[in-house]
Amino acid sequence: MAHIVVVGGGIGGLPTAFELRHILPREHQVTLISDRDKFTFIPSLPWVAFDETPLENVQLEIEPLLKGRDIGWIDGRVTHLDPHEQILKVGDRTIAYDYLTISTGAALKLEAVPGLGPEGGYTHSVCNPHHAVLAREAWKEFEKNPGPLVVGAVPGASCMGPAYEFALLADHILRKKGLRDRVPITFVSPEPYAGHLGIGGMANSGKLVTQLFEMKQIEWIENAAVTEITPDTICLAGGRRLPFKFSMLLPPFKGAQFLCDVPGLADAKGFVPVLPTYRHPEFPSIYSVGIATQLAPPEKTPVPIGVPKTGQMTESMGMAVVHNIALDLGVIQGDPVKPTLEAICMADFGDTGIIFIAQPVLPELESGTRRRAVAKRGIWVSWIKTAFERFFMAKLQNGLGVPWFEQLGLSMLGIRLVEPLSETERLEVMTHGSRSSGSRIGVAGESVQNS
Repeated sequence: MAHIVVVGGGIGGLPTAFELRHILPREHQVTLISDRDKFTFIPSLPWVAFDETPLENVQLEIEPLLKGRDIGWIDGRVTHLDPHEQILKVGDRTIAYDYLTISTGAALKLEAVPGLGPEGGYTHSVCNPHHAVLAREAWKEFEKNPGPLVVGAVPGASCMGPAYEFALLADHILRKKGLRDRVPITFVSPEPYAGHLGIGGMANSGKLVTQLFEMKQIEWIENAAVTEITPDTICLAGGRRLPFKFSMLLPPFKGAQFLCDVPGLADAKGFVPVLPTYRHPEFPSIYSVGIATQLAPPEKTPVPIGVPKTGQMTESMGMAVVHNIALDLGVIQGDPVKPTLEAICMADFGDTGIIFIAQPVLPELESGTRRRAVAKRGIWVSWIKTAFERFFMAKLQNGLGVPWFEQLGLSMLGIRLVEPLSETERLEVMTHGSRSSGSRIGVAGESVQNS
């Protein structure tokens, strides 16, 4: 019997745990650990910040989702990991594992810029539910006494979609309330051009974004490096100063502290390096899924910018990890796979939106191109995003990871979640050796009971 532990109860962790439970026989134990007792559908947090939807509409209590599904549950924060002994600690509890999947999501590097963030700083974010609620309360006050609005991201930030959503949703909402003429909007971004998105652009994304900014009379500043934030001013490298009454700036992400504490486990930012199978190159019992995973930028930009790890990219990582663990345990036959990192992304702007399809998200190294890249604009994007939110929440409520009908729908769009390794990738995996199976449950003195 093997014990598989998933750390993180978000878009990566929960579907991965459900998929593991679906694939693995009951003789194998699956445990989910999270320091948050609620799942939050993060892509909907811009709507929460504008009070367009209540936070509780995009959250689910995790423990009830696991009850009766033979998945163990630990509500707590991992404080220590020993990858050699294959144990981790949650408070005063010690848990042994055979396989560990790290899906901890985003820790925010608010210390990157003085004055960044709502706690101890002067800006807001929509990167976690607490920050979205703080932004919502501040936005209500802002509407009573409006003024300049600055939206964007600081150097090192990734996943720029929420910044574009926030700026254009703000424009839409302010126009509906008759306040837009009192609110000049400025978009600041470390991207080399608007619509770059941290991935070198996609199809006509740059053209669509700049057309919208021009139409909505939003000023944008490219290659912007925010250096300091005071109570009413954004300071940029080069000396430009932007006054604001409200600002939403995306921070850089970093890895969870317990990852940073283990020598050789993560890079300087706390992200976990992986082989094509998404197994750690030095610790064969450890896999990584989602934002915690190290991905190299496709190009060097004048101002540093991170690589986005979208929800669908995260799901494909989880599917690959589940397949490869099941393969290692002898539960299934075949060959190891890798995530395709193909994605559909939807950005809602209120009266319109943009849908992006990237296959893959990161351009191929050899050619610098993608097999397919699409960017389309229309009001229907908002409807699709709303429908997808409801679908995602419903499948979690039913204990589903990536069900067959979701895979079928993606396949009809020509999108795959996993694919076989290339010969080069096979050799890379082989040079790091293969993992010997065998359960270690009980070595550290605790076996987790299922909820």
